[in-house]
Amino acid sequence: MIDLAHPRDLVMIGAIFGLAAFIWSGWAQEAPPRALVWRLVLAGLGVAGLALAVPSILIAIGNWSEPSAFITGNSAFALYLIVFWAEVIIGAVASFFLIRTGRAEIIAPLILAIVGIHFFALAVVFGQPVLHVAGLLLTIIAVVAFILPRKTAAPSFWCGTLGAPVFLAIGLWCLLAGRSALAVG
Repeated sequence: MIDLAHPRDLVMIGAIFGLAAFIWSGWAQEAPPRALVWRLVLAGLGVAGLALAVPSILIAIGNWSEPSAFITGNSAFALYLIVFWAEVIIGAVASFFLIRTGRAEIIAPLILAIVGIHFFALAVVFGQPVLHVAGLLLTIIAVVAFILPRKTAAPSFWCGTLGAPVFLAIGLWCLLAGRSALAVG
């Protein structure tokens, strides 16, 4: 599931996934259920995201000279650029359309689905099968968030509440694997 060939990349995945958990738990506070416990859960997920991101960033900075699978100019990088820009354009155009048609509440699942799909391309670029798992889980969560009842909570709540733990679990797994591999190497 995790390829240890580029441990610095794994540590960076931990950092990025920590920040993603923080961001999604913040977006989830748009319209959560009324009970205070949900705000506390979301705050806990946000704090956990920062707790994952900060040490990951520091370890990555300390090991920046280590090799990375992210090589400009190869075919995997070209694929990533094409997918990235297609996602940005699709996300922007679709979000604009949804806002104009009064359906802004479904932007969060749309963006989470785009993020999930994005990880399939990143799995190729970084040679990390674990990113396929992240992509699959986040895309499923986006679909579930879209179909769950909006009377209970906004789709952004479901995206953050269900997505942040995925970011945290996979990010922590990558951080620990990368840190261990850096210590051995």
